[in-house]
Amino acid sequence: MASSSTSHHHRSSSSSLQPKSIPPRTSSSGSHNHSSSLTQSPPPPAPATTSTADHDSRSILKTVSEGDWLSSRQPPPLAPPSPLSSPNLARMPHAPEPNTTLPGLWSPPYKVSGITATAAPPPPPPPPTGDNDPNRFRDYDLNFGPGRSWSSDNERIVRGPYDYVVSHPGKDFRAQLISAFNAWLDVDPESLSVITRVVGMLHESSLLVDDVQDSSELRRGFPVAHHVFGVAQTINAANYMYFDALRELQALDGTPPSGSGSGSGSAGAGVAVATFAEELANLHRGQGMDLYWRDTLTCPSEDDYLDMVGNKTAGLFRLGVKLMQQRSREPEPRTDCVPLINLIGLIFQIRDDYMNLSSSEYSSNKGLCEDLTEGKFSFPVIHSIRADPANRELINILKQKTSDVQVKRYAVCRMEATGSFQYTRSVLAVLIERARRTAVEIDRGRGKLAGILKILDKMSIE
Repeated sequence: MASSSTSHHHRSSSSSLQPKSIPPRTSSSGSHNHSSSLTQSPPPPAPATTSTADHDSRSILKTVSEGDWLSSRQPPPLAPPSPLSSPNLARMPHAPEPNTTLPGLWSPPYKVSGITATAAPPPPPPPPTGDNDPNRFRDYDLNFGPGRSWSSDNERIVRGPYDYVVSHPGKDFRAQLISAFNAWLDVDPESLSVITRVVGMLHESSLLVDDVQDSSELRRGFPVAHHVFGVAQTINAANYMYFDALRELQALDGTPPSGSGSGSGSAGAGVAVATFAEELANLHRGQGMDLYWRDTLTCPSEDDYLDMVGNKTAGLFRLGVKLMQQRSREPEPRTDCVPLINLIGLIFQIRDDYMNLSSSEYSSNKGLCEDLTEGKFSFPVIHSIRADPANRELINILKQKTSDVQVKRYAVCRMEATGSFQYTRSVLAVLIERARRTAVEIDRGRGKLAGILKILDKMSIE
């Protein structure tokens, strides 16, 4: 019995501890339709009642279901869409608030703690004045000219690479030649000065281009201009100086040579410019063939080589002498010095090829055997390759364009083995002797050939 009583008491206690069901919510407005959406935010909690007696039976509020009660809520007014609003952003449970601490990150208006703030518009730009006024172009002087738009500073900038190479002078061989030939041609000092200057300008400008095309490192013991100023500026300076030289010759064409007597130069207007164009074209023809042989690894014949040198190297020598003959005050018949200057141009280039491969002075000023690094078919190289066509060693070394000292020394030994250096010295001796005879014929016993003979003696190789 005790056990049964205890069990009954336990069940009664457990029953009394069961939670009571939550009564449905009520509303003073009566029942509501249960079909409303359940997605609206819940209303604020209703005020709690303080009555403790007969709560369920004496309530003045009607009982409604929770769904009906929620359907009676009016939706809050919608805020204006954010500039960054999108369907994806709207579905996010917690969209981030704009970061108003970073100016410019959000476009105004933006919300700061429930307050809409609008950024102030930028101040209006100041009225245009002076160079900022576009109306100034209505009357702007567009008649550009050297005196108006070109300054000495601009000239210095454009001529920079040219002035750089001129600041490291060579032996001035061309000026010496002009002076020696003037003993026969007797050009007035003013014209002679222009001719000397023009030939020098063209020579120095051509060196700028040569160094770029040959990928040279040194010129007269100094870094080449395009390593200092860049390739583009260097080429532009060279071309600019070609036209600067042309302007000098135009001025020369416009003035008669000073002097007296019927022997004064009688060249017609424009002859100097025509000679300039002819020999500059020859220079580029010769240079073009030289580059073609190098870049296609084509070994020319000696005859082809002589034609190339006659255009490339002798062209500037010939230009100077032709201009001098046009301005000569020598009595008729005038001396034709072109055959002699052609010989001198040929001697000069063959000697330069020889010295490039054998002279320590050339090695210091331009680099050891630079012609081999360039891949150039110089006179000794052509002879060596053609002396032993079956041996491909030398032509393959040219193909490599090597800077390796040991490889270049081996190439020199190869040329010595084929007798190419001895052959080159012999050819130079023959040509120099021929030039001496030609000088004697031109002089005709006047005793004015000392300067030319001195130059030829310096060009001899023992």
